[in-house]
Amino acid sequence: MGRIRLLLTSVLIAATTVACGSSGGAGDGKIKLTIGTFNDFGYKDLYQQYMKDHPNIEIIEQVSEYQAHHTQLATRLAAKTGAPDVVAVEGEFLGQFTAQPQNFNNLNDYGAGDMEKDYLPWKWEQSKAGDVQIGLGTDVGSLAICYRRDLFEKAGLPSGREEVAQLWPTWDAFLDVGKRFQAANTGASFFDSGALLFNAVLGQANEAFYSPDNKMIAESNPAVKQAYDLTTQAVEAGLSAKIAAFSPQWSTGFKQGSFALVTCPAWVMAFIQSQAPDTKGQWDVAAVPNGGGGNWGGSWLTVPKQSKNPEEAYELAKWLTAPEQQLSIFKKIGNLPSRPALYDDPAMSGFTNPFFNDAPVGKMFGEAAKALKPQYQGPKTAAVRLAVQNGISRVEQGKESASDSWQKALRDAAAAAG
Repeated sequence: MGRIRLLLTSVLIAATTVACGSSGGAGDGKIKLTIGTFNDFGYKDLYQQYMKDHPNIEIIEQVSEYQAHHTQLATRLAAKTGAPDVVAVEGEFLGQFTAQPQNFNNLNDYGAGDMEKDYLPWKWEQSKAGDVQIGLGTDVGSLAICYRRDLFEKAGLPSGREEVAQLWPTWDAFLDVGKRFQAANTGASFFDSGALLFNAVLGQANEAFYSPDNKMIAESNPAVKQAYDLTTQAVEAGLSAKIAAFSPQWSTGFKQGSFALVTCPAWVMAFIQSQAPDTKGQWDVAAVPNGGGGNWGGSWLTVPKQSKNPEEAYELAKWLTAPEQQLSIFKKIGNLPSRPALYDDPAMSGFTNPFFNDAPVGKMFGEAAKALKPQYQGPKTAAVRLAVQNGISRVEQGKESASDSWQKALRDAAAAAG
């Protein structure tokens, strides 16, 4: 899921003391399983259900800030100690870990291969390292635009989701709508953050920062520069609230109506609902420009070799990613399933979200997922992306021109890629 870089307090399940790393048998005869995640995966109630159905299992969840979570995992794998039994890995970090399959259990050894046909083919392939399957897919990040109907109406713009989508057939048209919105002086900015707009635009490209042969192509791939140029043009036009994504100010911005829209992979819906519950009904969901499509985010559950109970860890990961649980989580917080059979299941395709003005999010995101053409994720995708996003932030903050910041971003990206 990609994703929310908000520092969360570690959650303790079953009133036990969290110990770092893989857990063995408890003094009461139960098997303790630690699971490391980096935001709300929607699992808390599911843990309780699983422990009720498996009284010999005790689940302990460790929740860390997004970047720190993946850094800690890399450190613990290198040290060969301290990793949880089950660990979530987000898409832009996946290449870093598929490059070291020796540090993960091959889930095919526990029967995972039987589920390959049940996943989006690309989702299954992305977590393979040769014949080693290191993860089970949780969600995918189909793109849309989440917007404030009330602010669009205040600006004199259409507010119905179909009419809004028609306003921006292209990203250039999206910028034109933003200029109309800004000229209305509603007191809000058109969008929240340049970095997030950049992610959405680039998320529609066939390739991003890496080619399939692991060559870093940030400079040579025109799609990266095009996404950067469109984003900095929007920033220079005054359309950005200049609020760093996933910061406390970003959370406050949702509550206060500081911006009219956010580029919105499915998992962002959960964040909006949790941060601004009083805005229920004011939000809606429209198709993303440029014909829809695109992906941003999505995660996998892995089982490091350090687990003392790999079979039990696998069974937990398998259960958490089963269709019934993926559907439940989608309805609860919005994380889009990676099991395509669910997209045509009436329980999902007919699901509407009352928080977002009863938007038919099941159908919208499901149809978008069917059309997804995923990008290859290289070993340092996260670091390279951050270098370019930092370049956009410098422009937002008035520290550098767009052209100068682009050149620095390229240098920083090359250094990050090694």
